[in-house]
Amino acid sequence: MAIFGLVSVEIVVEVDVASKGFPAFNIVGLPTKAVDESKERVRTALVNSGFEFPQKKITVNLAPADIPKEGAAYDLPIAVGILIASGAIAWNETDANAVYYGELSLDGSLRHTKGALLVGEFANRQKRTLFLPILCANEAAVFEAVLVFPLRNIEGLVLHLRKEKLIRPLKPIDVAELVEKASYDFDLAEIAGQELAKRALMIAAAGGHNLLMSGPPGSGKTMLARALPSILPILNKEESLAVTAIYSAAGLIGPGEAIMRRRPYRSPHHSTSLPGLIGGGSHPTPGEISLAHLGVLFLDEMAEFPRNILEALRQPMEDGVVVISRAAERIEFPAQFMLVAAVNPCPCGYLGHPRKECQCGTRQIEQYRRKISGPILDRIDLCVSVPAVEVEKLVEDGDKAKRKTSAEVRNEVELARLVQNERLTGTGPFTNAQMKNKQVKQFGLMTTEAERLLALAVAKYDLSARSYFRLIKVGRTIADLVKSEKIEANHIAEALQFRERVF
Repeated sequence: MAIFGLVSVEIVVEVDVASKGFPAFNIVGLPTKAVDESKERVRTALVNSGFEFPQKKITVNLAPADIPKEGAAYDLPIAVGILIASGAIAWNETDANAVYYGELSLDGSLRHTKGALLVGEFANRQKRTLFLPILCANEAAVFEAVLVFPLRNIEGLVLHLRKEKLIRPLKPIDVAELVEKASYDFDLAEIAGQELAKRALMIAAAGGHNLLMSGPPGSGKTMLARALPSILPILNKEESLAVTAIYSAAGLIGPGEAIMRRRPYRSPHHSTSLPGLIGGGSHPTPGEISLAHLGVLFLDEMAEFPRNILEALRQPMEDGVVVISRAAERIEFPAQFMLVAAVNPCPCGYLGHPRKECQCGTRQIEQYRRKISGPILDRIDLCVSVPAVEVEKLVEDGDKAKRKTSAEVRNEVELARLVQNERLTGTGPFTNAQMKNKQVKQFGLMTTEAERLLALAVAKYDLSARSYFRLIKVGRTIADLVKSEKIEANHIAEALQFRERVF
């Protein structure tokens, strides 16, 4: 199998062991350096496993020959082809129709190989048997229709194909059970104070909205962002497989793991390059925004990110996908993420602090705030100020019992998401934040008072058309949290509260 983005393509490995000609070992069919180096890995692995390597002219063709081949996953099928062509394994149509995928070590054992879930998805569609390294076989076992044989080494595979010592196929893995057992590192109940910020988190989670937090250092912005995944709805099977496919293609699924159990949380450093954030490279791989698919992308110190990198987020934030075009290929990665950003109010961070004095000049503050463009801020639905926490709140242990836990908040969020799913079924989007203008007009029904308040706000603050529709989306989410059929004036008022400039 060849992996292009998140698409797996079948590669037929043809092996010819010629009885005439000088001994040689050639691989053709547009192999890259890593594939060409498999000649030495395969030769050494077979010899060290006790098999005789044919001293003849060996030609391996990777078909179709016009597709570039990269990676070490061709080791296993090449080794099997050589063993069949040299007579070490009897030819069997059933075995020949199977999918072989994996990297060999020099001692003949099989190493963890990325992309196993994508290979399993192909085998599931084609109803094919699958031979994989045992370290990544669980990824493919999530598909019920696939017969997955986990391999420790090439010797075990040969004994299986000879019917001398059969390998037991893996039992199908229940994705839902694994997801429900996922645990979280942070809980909202651990955060003292910041009730307004917690309310903003809850609204953002319920509607899938982007969020900007502004406050001095140490006020809890990062901890709030880290607690956000714990209040997001639990992944369903389709979502879990979609997220796992991205991580599998990037080689980020650990040995023995099957799926991603919880929604992603990615927090790239502000020195991240454009390909690192968006994705790319000579052979395009997923970037941070795709690794945050169906989860959270947290940009701490957002104003420190280079302007060109932030501007590159605009199209994925709107479309939910990122398209990477190269001269030879065009790859599309999903990127439906919640953007959560944290900024300081000024370069030193203490503008407006009740106890510490700001050391920044007016011009410095203006230059600092210009680092984030208006179009980016316009795409953020909720803005909230996170002030410094009072010492009294930090030491009040009795207050912790009164705080809502992440599990309690998540229940409210899931009920609001359920309302949205029922409303938006068949229209395309799954959350209020993903609604297009057509759906906003259709489902954003408001009372007369709410319409009047919104009209006054648009006139007073000179809001753009995008801001107008985003206000309705946030109002719709607030209404869903209280199970209100129509958006009322107090819902619009709260949405306006979170549109106030905090940066």
